[in-house]
Amino acid sequence: MNRINDALTIHQLLGRIVYFHALFIEPALEPSTARGPGRACCNHGLASDRSTVTELLSDSPWMALVEVAATLPAHHQPCLRADSGCCATCRVAAAAAAVAAGWAQTEYCGYQRTEPAETLLNSCRLAAAARLGRVFAAQHNASCLVLDRLTVPEPLPGREELPLTGELLTLWANPTTNTYHPVANWLNHCTGLDDVRQVLETRRTDS
Repeated sequence: MNRINDALTIHQLLGRIVYFHALFIEPALEPSTARGPGRACCNHGLASDRSTVTELLSDSPWMALVEVAATLPAHHQPCLRADSGCCATCRVAAAAAAVAAGWAQTEYCGYQRTEPAETLLNSCRLAAAARLGRVFAAQHNASCLVLDRLTVPEPLPGREELPLTGELLTLWANPTTNTYHPVANWLNHCTGLDDVRQVLETRRTDS
């Protein structure tokens, strides 16, 4: 794919995150306590010469990811300084981590299960931070020391267990090498988590 098509694919996937969040996740969110700041980003920690939020994020479609993460205070852990001079790639990775963990918890509870194990949420956090962070870094040539240390854990939840989170992690594993397409097309016909739960129950009964 050329760079124009790469950018188009990335923007489509970011739009899908916003759409899924507004339709499925936000209506199901319960009041929560803020998780608190995370570790210092590159520019406020080990390095000080990385591309900043002001330089790369202010007018970028990637800000949509940061805005979605801000609605998930129980999972969002940006840099403890969290200002315009933060490493942009660190900010994206932190936002991605919050979205994946927040979605996983909301889905898990929404399908009438108990609270998910922290190991599941942490796997989703790390995978999303690494995958979305690396796409952002490659698109903007914005390397990041924190991102370099992330590894994607296994196993990760699949689309039959947590469809929204599973699709998020799958689509961002290597989005610009394949033509963009949803992993679970049936999600497009659902209007809320109850619909998703009913589909999952039906699929399990039929299998």
